[in-house]
Amino acid sequence: MIAHTRAVIYHGREDLRIADVPLRPLAEGEVLVRIRVCGLCPGEIMDWYMARKAPLTPGHELVGEVVEVGPGVTSFQGGERVVVHHHAPCGACRFCQRGDYVHCPTWRSTRLIPGGLSTYAIVPPPIVERDLLPIPPHVSDEVAAFTEPLATVVKALRRAGLRAGDRVAVIGLGVMGLLHGMVARWWGAEWVWGIDRIPARLEIGAQLGIVPVPAPEAAERIRAESEGLGADLVVVGPGSVEAIELGWALVASGGTLLLFTPTPPEARWPVDVHTLYFREIRVIPSYSAGPSDMQEALRLLAEGLPVERLITHRLPLEETPQGYQAMRAYEALKVLVYP
Repeated sequence: MIAHTRAVIYHGREDLRIADVPLRPLAEGEVLVRIRVCGLCPGEIMDWYMARKAPLTPGHELVGEVVEVGPGVTSFQGGERVVVHHHAPCGACRFCQRGDYVHCPTWRSTRLIPGGLSTYAIVPPPIVERDLLPIPPHVSDEVAAFTEPLATVVKALRRAGLRAGDRVAVIGLGVMGLLHGMVARWWGAEWVWGIDRIPARLEIGAQLGIVPVPAPEAAERIRAESEGLGADLVVVGPGSVEAIELGWALVASGGTLLLFTPTPPEARWPVDVHTLYFREIRVIPSYSAGPSDMQEALRLLAEGLPVERLITHRLPLEETPQGYQAMRAYEALKVLVYP
């Protein structure tokens, strides 16, 4: 039994510490994994969101290797590579029965011990039972590490009702915006515009088949290039009222405004209900992902969705703070940490 793990402890934006954390013996239904790689999530640089959870060990975009299984575990064995979700539902409650897994009380209460940014982690029984996924042999660790973030994109585009032939506008071409554009194209969107203020990100989007649009030109360009109609689906990446307002200006009548990132709790968006009603615009939020989304994301990765092109940084555990800083400075897309 591994008695300790090295882990990042988040106390605040400028206070991340590397510490030895004790690990208890495995209980019934648990699995111990060695973390092979863990991606840094853009949500982990939302200071208001992280502050209410601190202190904690972040990290939930991880690939692990099974080291030990607890009593009663028969579906996994030592040496297997697995994608580990950080939450899992009960599978039986009212929320689970209708597929709203992220609202299941079990989903919200489960977590890795101590977290993904560590050398080892204990996976609790609900995750072992419902969202611990074997990785196909031909899928690399780095590609598999995209499973969880890609699952949130899969869920979001499904909730938004993306259809083949749709015209899609993505506001914000960070790693999550680029993944939205890539999946929209993979699923048959006729046209995908990518909107950002940073030229380098617009260039990366263009290399992936996303039509680059500088943010100041977005409303004029997209109307001109859509016969004046606008986008059938607008993905609002940044969690700001300004970004939502831009999305509102771009969405076509009968279209969908997809809110992918939360605003701070004090933010308010004054909705023009009159226009909302007569133009029949749908406003759809999407939060995290469930087991079916994880499975679909891993299938997309196994089919060859070219996510490796989004990796910009590979760091050891001790350099995790530098990874977050690169994300804050818009110098990074996907940062992978190797504990």
